[in-house]
Amino acid sequence: AAKVFESIGKFGLALAVAGGVVNSALYNVDAGHRAVIFDRFRGVQDIVVGEGTHFLIPWVQKPIIFDCRSRPRNVPVITGSKDLQNVNITLRILFRPVASQLPRIFTSIGEDYDERVLPSITTEILKSVVARFDAGELITQRELVSRQVSDDLTERAATFGLILDDVSLTHLTFGKEFTEAVEAKQVAQQEAERARFVVEKAEQQKKAAIISAEGDSKAAELIANSLATAGDGLIELRKLEAAEDIAYQLSRSRNITYLPAGQSVLLQLPQ
Repeated sequence: AAKVFESIGKFGLALAVAGGVVNSALYNVDAGHRAVIFDRFRGVQDIVVGEGTHFLIPWVQKPIIFDCRSRPRNVPVITGSKDLQNVNITLRILFRPVASQLPRIFTSIGEDYDERVLPSITTEILKSVVARFDAGELITQRELVSRQVSDDLTERAATFGLILDDVSLTHLTFGKEFTEAVEAKQVAQQEAERARFVVEKAEQQKKAAIISAEGDSKAAELIANSLATAGDGLIELRKLEAAEDIAYQLSRSRNITYLPAGQSVLLQLPQ
């Protein structure tokens, strides 16, 4: 029985050792990732390993896993415009490495290639592009600025084996002095518009007064001409028409109105 247990123990130990060796000889590459093999005797291999489970030589080879999916990164930069205004810009980048260039990236830059490359080249490109525009153009031509930054940065990143899927300006502000100057300019423009409105309103009122005066003058002239032609008869006719209208209005009233007999209290017409 002792020999049986000893044999079982040896078999179990051998199985454990064999399992450990097999386990150390296997490695997995997840979806969206790639692996680069580092050999202790030959260095970094040129072969890029794809997704799945793969074999390696234990203690001799080591897999370095890279994420090849697009990842976002925000890079804030403070730079100056063409007219020497301070500009705060935040650039959002979607980047990923070129899978076929992973051995060169690992050899020349390292696993933290994004930390070493993106901030420096982004700052360089942003300062170069922003310096071509003044502060006003950065606002009015923001799409052009973003496109030039994207083109220049994509070309620069390609030299490091990086692909930029998207580059966009997410934040753009100016210094305190420029912001206050813009606000003061807007207030001045509003005051100028208000003053122009007041002037135009006065001009319109002046024109209306002139037209009204001309109308009154014309009416007075017509009345004077009528009086000169018809004499006092026109005045007597207007008195009779007024008296007729007043009598009609009084007759429709519900109140009882007494008029003194024999007196022309309303119009004082001659007897």
